[in-house]
Amino acid sequence: MKKIQTLITNVTVVRPDTGAPDGDSLDIGIADGKFVRVEAGIPAEEAETVVDGRGLLAFPGGVDAHQHWGIYNPLAEDTATESRASAQGGVTTGLTYMRTGQYYLNRGGPYSEFFPQVLASSAGRSYIDYSFHLAPMSKQHIDEIPAIVEDFGVTSFKIFMFYGSHGLHGRSSDQSSFLMIPPDERYDLAHFEFVMRGIQEAREKLTDVAPYVSLSLHCETAEIMTAYTKLVEQDGTLEGLAAYSASRPPHSEGLAVTIASFLADETGLPTINLLHLSSRKAMKAAMLMAKTFPHVDFRREVTIGHLLADIDTANGIGSKVNPPIRSREDVEALWEHVLAGDVSWVVSDHACCKDETKFGDPREDVFAAKSGFGGAEYLLPGLVSEGRRRGLSNQRIAQLTSWNPAQRFGLVGKGTIAPGYDADLCLVDTSSSWTVHAQDSLSTQEYTPFEGFELGARVTDTWVRGHHVLDRGNVVGDPQGQYVRRPQTNR
Repeated sequence: MKKIQTLITNVTVVRPDTGAPDGDSLDIGIADGKFVRVEAGIPAEEAETVVDGRGLLAFPGGVDAHQHWGIYNPLAEDTATESRASAQGGVTTGLTYMRTGQYYLNRGGPYSEFFPQVLASSAGRSYIDYSFHLAPMSKQHIDEIPAIVEDFGVTSFKIFMFYGSHGLHGRSSDQSSFLMIPPDERYDLAHFEFVMRGIQEAREKLTDVAPYVSLSLHCETAEIMTAYTKLVEQDGTLEGLAAYSASRPPHSEGLAVTIASFLADETGLPTINLLHLSSRKAMKAAMLMAKTFPHVDFRREVTIGHLLADIDTANGIGSKVNPPIRSREDVEALWEHVLAGDVSWVVSDHACCKDETKFGDPREDVFAAKSGFGGAEYLLPGLVSEGRRRGLSNQRIAQLTSWNPAQRFGLVGKGTIAPGYDADLCLVDTSSSWTVHAQDSLSTQEYTPFEGFELGARVTDTWVRGHHVLDRGNVVGDPQGQYVRRPQTNR
């Protein structure tokens, strides 16, 4: 039997695929970056190092399937700093959305030239494991899809449904320079259809990896948002987050979900992920489409920000994000769907946007601010706190934050605590509450939408492939994170 290098004792092990709903009293043995034994009463003398888990919950490391490293800061910088914040939130694998065009690397061209630069910028700097989703922005990118899968191990792709004619931050509608696509091409519904056809053709060609090849969609409708933005600004009654939510109304999400779903049926693409659904209307449309097209394997994503904050409780316009923070009624609707089992996974949508970048002139103008904020450091603490209060089991939380996204996105060696899987885990203390303050975050973002929120769970320790990267709240050692090709083949 393999010698145990690290033995973690005195923990309640939460496993998404087996065991009691709130966990089992087990010991965890780790060797060579893998879980090798998960059982009760492992003798301490069989291990080189023994760690007392202090009676805490041991969750599988979070697989945060929606981050944006490098969108507002250099990718190399974000990889280092925001991976630290991720570890602070129990995240051991981050999947970052990446595309050509403005932001990120600020360049266009083929992914055969673009993506090696992405890998070079992030190499050796991350404290957690990481991978990327890519967005086919041009016809050339659609043609590259099979090579992207085979050469780079990227199996997931994205469409931003509003990019063709509505600004990223809410006012600008001139997208030609922003998208950096050929002048004779358009980023529109026809392009989205052809992206779907291209992905499905790749799935039919690459049959071994087809189950892990999927398309994610940011579902908002540009024409609706453009019209409502003008109405909201002309009326002048609303301000701040309420104004931004009204300018991108929930029925815009629902309509986009419907269009995306019909195109999935038309193109025969069965693996569709509906991203960061933020409202009752968006969820209603998503559930209706699942019934209408039962042969499409829809997955439904919600962010921790949309589950914790509303337009009245979030900390000011630093909470601006796409789709917007919504009303309390929408927050409660999302929780209804979480508790009903309709949500596939919960993510952070982490996009570190420093104060100097975030706010426009005047500072209080929500439409002049940039969209997006960090939040990976609150993923497990937030969901465990609020979820347990509402009756969500620990096992269901582990499914939402680890197992489900790992299985969908080809991270088949991650997502649970069991022999043979990567030794990714975190310890969560639920014995006392704490107050969120941005200054305590390891992100370089100086503010947070959750400032002053009371949480009832804290991640104290995080291991990535057996490396202890967060020790009682402090990041330790050198970056150990690795780029993960998908689907994984090393289990």
